[in-house]
Amino acid sequence: MNGQTRKPRAVVLLSGGLDSATVLALAREQGFACHALSLDYGQRHRAELAAAERVARAQGVAEHKVIPIDLTAIGGSALTDPQIAVPERPSEGIPVTYVPARNTVFLSLALGWAEVLGAADIFVGVNAVDYSGYPDCRPEYIAAFERLANLATRAGVEGQQMHIRAPLIEMSKAEIIATGVRLGVDYGLTVSCYAADEAGRACGQCDSCRLRAAGFAAAGVPDPTVYR
Repeated sequence: MNGQTRKPRAVVLLSGGLDSATVLALAREQGFACHALSLDYGQRHRAELAAAERVARAQGVAEHKVIPIDLTAIGGSALTDPQIAVPERPSEGIPVTYVPARNTVFLSLALGWAEVLGAADIFVGVNAVDYSGYPDCRPEYIAAFERLANLATRAGVEGQQMHIRAPLIEMSKAEIIATGVRLGVDYGLTVSCYAADEAGRACGQCDSCRLRAAGFAAAGVPDPTVYR
């Protein structure tokens, strides 16, 4: 390494959306060699996978892995079941865009890869301020999963503390965008829309589109989103 200290490794869950692109930039700023993990889970908005590839390339990750996993087999969400429409208006309670156990499945895969890499840190872009009310985006969920990670892994049992890092969890969408702008994130590469077409163009009506647009407006940053 030419006399330089080797960077610690981290696994970063990278969906291709605004939040995960920001988390990746934060992990890089903190000095981690970032191994980005995207999941091809049968999501309706598959354009986010192409966006994840663009973001990973732009931010110079050490590795970008895409793991296929078929969550359409259990359905139960507008993002994995074509019979359930993506809502165009805010709804009461947990919306139908919630994917049952998604973050638990994703973090479990990230945890397994982290063990293989010898990484003690996993970054995830969950947010509990400007979000859709998903139960697996709350601070208490992240804390509980971190406890699980240290109970369920060889690394944890042998004394290597595993950390689930969610640096955006208490930030507003405007604060997230301002952070990303400071770090040079190109949000034009990202796709957040739950109903994006194959070209990644956004619907402008779903929950994710509304939160994204409001965030750019509140941050006073031009919105690079391409709408259809």
